[in-house]
Amino acid sequence: MNPRRRRAVRAPPGSGNPARQVQIGYLIRQLGSAKAVAQELGVTADSVNRYRRGARKHARADVAAKINDAARQRWQPTVRKRRQQQAATTGGITVETRARFGYTAPIGTTDDGRFRRLTVHLPPEYAQRLFDARDAGAGDQQMRDIVAEGLQEIYFKDGGSRAQDLEVAFTDIDYFDVSF
Repeated sequence: MNPRRRRAVRAPPGSGNPARQVQIGYLIRQLGSAKAVAQELGVTADSVNRYRRGARKHARADVAAKINDAARQRWQPTVRKRRQQQAATTGGITVETRARFGYTAPIGTTDDGRFRRLTVHLPPEYAQRLFDARDAGAGDQQMRDIVAEGLQEIYFKDGGSRAQDLEVAFTDIDYFDVSF
């Protein structure tokens, strides 16, 4: 499975004005001191404090890039973690895929696999199972099985209101995209 992942993106601190002052404040909160920020950026602690107070508004291009990179590097993992937590508890995930779906069904129904393009919103339970499996180092097949089970229950069985004996096989994946 070759998933294309959309990242939860939110503007990092200091995207507007006064950018440098806000970014430095954020870095100080993350790293604990102006000295630690200064070491990370390759400047003096006095320079960091001047940016924090707003006494120095314009940084050299290389220092400005380092400040921006350091703030972004620490910002995105926090945003992603928050979005994953939301998806696993209340929001769920949306799966968009084009793959071959085959069926094991009662006699008299068609079980020939065919390509389908589906966009299905899966409830938080499936999101939590996927995140837990990924964190535990699950393989591609295990992740695929969780998604197949979710699609089976939500899309094909319509939450348990039809096709009780249906078993769905999820193969020949053309593309696969998860968003939350």
